[in-house]
Amino acid sequence: MSKKGKIFLLDDEELISDVLLRALRNEGYEVMKENETDGVEEKIMAWDADILLLDISMPGRSGMEILKEIISRNLQTQVIMLTADDTAESAVAAMKIGAVDYITKPFDMDEVKIVVGNILEKQELKKEVSFLRKAYADSMEREFIGESKAVKEIKTTVEKMAQAKVGSILVTGESGTGKEVIARHIHQLMFGLDSSRYAPFVTVNCAAMPEALLESELFGHEKGAFTDSKTLKKGLFEEAKGGTILLDEISEMKLSLQSKLLRVLEERTVRRIGGNQEIKVNVTVIATSNVNLIEAVGKGNFRQDLFFRLSPFYLYLPPLRERKSDIPLLLDYYLAHFTNKYHKNTVKGFSPEAERLLINYHWPGNVRELKNLLERFVVLENNEIIRPEHLPHWVSAQEVIASGPVGGRYILPESGISLDDVERDLIIQALEKSNQNMAQAAKLLNITYDSFRYQLKKFGLK
Repeated sequence: MSKKGKIFLLDDEELISDVLLRALRNEGYEVMKENETDGVEEKIMAWDADILLLDISMPGRSGMEILKEIISRNLQTQVIMLTADDTAESAVAAMKIGAVDYITKPFDMDEVKIVVGNILEKQELKKEVSFLRKAYADSMEREFIGESKAVKEIKTTVEKMAQAKVGSILVTGESGTGKEVIARHIHQLMFGLDSSRYAPFVTVNCAAMPEALLESELFGHEKGAFTDSKTLKKGLFEEAKGGTILLDEISEMKLSLQSKLLRVLEERTVRRIGGNQEIKVNVTVIATSNVNLIEAVGKGNFRQDLFFRLSPFYLYLPPLRERKSDIPLLLDYYLAHFTNKYHKNTVKGFSPEAERLLINYHWPGNVRELKNLLERFVVLENNEIIRPEHLPHWVSAQEVIASGPVGGRYILPESGISLDDVERDLIIQALEKSNQNMAQAAKLLNITYDSFRYQLKKFGLK
C-alpha cells in the first residue's frame, strides 16, 4: 500500500500507541512511535513528520512543553493532542498555542482516521497552493520580462492585489504593453493554474461591438426581450461568475452602458435585458484601457464615478521606451522562444550596433512589436548575427530623426535612408506627442487633417 503521510506517535501508554500504530499503518501511513520525551523534537525534525499525535499527560515533560518547543522551532509538523480530559480544557488551551486538533481518550479509531486524513489533505492543499504560486511567479517572469524598477513594482503590486482578491482592477498602458498578460496572471494568482474548471476567465472587447450587442453580451437577455431573442441568453457576467471578466478597452464603452456597468460593480448583481430579476454575480472585474481615462473624463467620454470606482486598484504599464534596460532581456527571451518554437537555430544574436539601434528605437507597438520582429528574424533571416542592415528601415531611421537637425539640416547617413521611413516615423511621433489625437498631430506636422489621414492610410497606421 502506498504511503500517504508520515505520522509520529508520542504516548507513554504502550497499548494505546500500539493500537494506533497498527491502525494507521493499515491505512497506508508511515508511522514512528516513541514512549519517552528525551530528544524527541530532534527525532521529529530528522524524520520530517507530517503529523505528531501527542499525549498531553507525558511523564517528565508535559505534552504542552513539547508542543511549545515544536511551535518555537517553526516546524511544518502538524500537532494533534491526545487527552483523557473529558472537558477538553487542556486540549483547547493547546490549540491556542498552535495544535491543529485534539482527540479525547478513549477514542474511536474511525474518528482518528478522519481527523488525520483531513489534516493531511489540508497540508497537501497548502503545498499545492505554494507550488502554484511559485509556478505563477515563474510564469510571470517568462511573460512579463524585465528587471527595471517599474517592472519589479508591477510584479509586487500584482501579487498584493491577487492575494487580497480585490473585486475591481484597472490596468492602463499603451497598446502592446501587456495588459491582457497581466490580467491573466492576476486571475491565475487568485484562482489557480487550472482555474478554468471552476473559475472562468472571460474576455470581451468593448471596442469591437456596437452598444446594443455589447449590452446583450455582458448582461444577457430574456426570451422575447427584443426581435430575434427567441431563447434566454446568459450574459458574460453570469458566465464569469466565480472567476474573472476582462473588459478590454473599456474607454470605448458608451456612456449609457457605463452607467449600467457602474451599477453592477457597486451592487454585484446583473439584470438581463427584458428581465426583472437581480442575479448575483461574484466576479472579479479587470478593465483595461490604452487611453488616458482622466483626460477621457475631462472630455466627457468616460463617467467620472465609474473611473473612481475602478481606480483604487490601478496598474499603469509603462511603454517599452520608458524601460529601455529591459530590451536586451526581451531580445534574448524572444530569440530563444521562437528558436524553440520553429526549431530553427540560424540566428544566434545581435551585433553591438544592431542592439544599440533596437534599444534606442522608440517601439510604438511596445513589447508586441518587439515580439513580432523577433519572430520575423527567426523565421526569415539566414544570418547568424543580426546587423543594422538586417533591421527594418524605420528602426535605423529613428536614430537619424532623434538626433535632430544639424545647422538647420538633417544629416543624411552614408548608407542612405528611405524618405517614406522618415515620414512614417514622424507621423508616429506626432501621434505619441498628441496622445493619439489626430487633429493635434496634424498641427504638429503643419499639414491639414485630411492630409494627415491620407498619410495614416498610406503607411497602414490606421
